[in-house]
Amino acid sequence: MSRPHATLLCATLLTGHSSLLLASAEGFVEDSRLELINRNYYFNRDLRNGASNTQGVNPARPASERNGYREEWAHGLMLRYASGYTQGTLGLGVDAHADLGIKLDSGPGRTGTALLPISHNRQADAKVEDNYSQAGAALKVRAGATELKWGEMRTATPVFTTADSRLLPEMATGLYLRSDALDAVQLEAGHFTAYHEFASSNSDDSLRTRYSDVPVRSLDFLGGSYRLNEALGLKLFYARAQDNWLQSYFNLNYDVPLGMGQGLNLDTHVYRSDATGRELSGPIDNTSWSLAAAYRVGAQRFTLAWQQIDGDTPFDYVGGLSIDLANSVQLSDFNAPGMKSQQARYDLDLAALGIPGLNFMTRYVTGRGASDSGWTPGAHFAGGPASTYGMYDGARWHELDVDVRYVVQQGWARGMLLRTRFAVYRGNVEAQADLQDINEVRVIVEHPLDLL
Repeated sequence: MSRPHATLLCATLLTGHSSLLLASAEGFVEDSRLELINRNYYFNRDLRNGASNTQGVNPARPASERNGYREEWAHGLMLRYASGYTQGTLGLGVDAHADLGIKLDSGPGRTGTALLPISHNRQADAKVEDNYSQAGAALKVRAGATELKWGEMRTATPVFTTADSRLLPEMATGLYLRSDALDAVQLEAGHFTAYHEFASSNSDDSLRTRYSDVPVRSLDFLGGSYRLNEALGLKLFYARAQDNWLQSYFNLNYDVPLGMGQGLNLDTHVYRSDATGRELSGPIDNTSWSLAAAYRVGAQRFTLAWQQIDGDTPFDYVGGLSIDLANSVQLSDFNAPGMKSQQARYDLDLAALGIPGLNFMTRYVTGRGASDSGWTPGAHFAGGPASTYGMYDGARWHELDVDVRYVVQQGWARGMLLRTRFAVYRGNVEAQADLQDINEVRVIVEHPLDLL
């Protein structure tokens, strides 16, 4: 659905007539930045082995007439404005954004990629909108090395991260505090109450858990990172999803140069989740962790990772990408209750071969051991209306990902990103209660333009 106020904000910022840009305080305008990002996105998800697309008009069709794939193509315009700060003990500023998504190719039988919104979903008259838009802003206050933001923004912490893996990014509404006042220490805190999902024009959608699919009135977190030296880093976070769970997070990253262009990196992540309040997601009792070891030599990087979910519930989270576990990949998080998964990954920076800006990555992840045989409604994980928990016992699956990306290094297209992502997912009968076999291709072209 079109949002006229978003289009108006785009035009206002671009023409420079916004009152934001007319502020006379020194530093507010001088340090301002205005950027326009063009993103062109093609998405094809081929549902294999007889599976069908359940989005759009497909549920209203006979099984024999349903499409077995999702395919959409869209273009996004994302305008980003970040002011500087006024002078004084408290510096004031503002960040604003205005985004527009445009349908290039889609259809009510091919939709469901989350690139474009669907009206009357799961109905015979389902329609894919021609365009949609969103706009928002956050006020910010800075005192020394400490900054407080209030409004709509993107977040990036281990316990609450908005995703940017579709046409337009997710946004969250709330308060965010960050301080770099202490040497080698970064402190963060947040209180968020609303969310803006992919393919939506609503900035006040309720926060929801990813897997149990229940509402969260507020998400609060406090944490920080500490750099002991150039090799060793530590992160600690604590979060509360109101009436769902309390969550503690620990990360230790150790990077060791070995000389002669070689190095070793060890990275471990641990989450502990316990039910709290009204326990809307059930009595959660879950410890999830991963350990990755990466060896780099020249332009190459070889990684092995292990991930384990301990408990009768899956590892659940709020926000599109609030999971810093090694085996959370393109299609699957490998986070079923009891699941153990392994990953082998290879990265290559082709700058060493004379092609700067070109990178290649491939990884293979396999998981097994999922067990929720003791699951009963109300006694363990409280899944949403489409929940498959209680049917995972014996599930196992694997995923292969390939990612090729190139950033133009010079000329008029300098900074343009060309990216192709390919994924194959396969699982046994028990696994397909949750996710059908998939072949997926995404092609993304993104070009940022500095306007100010």
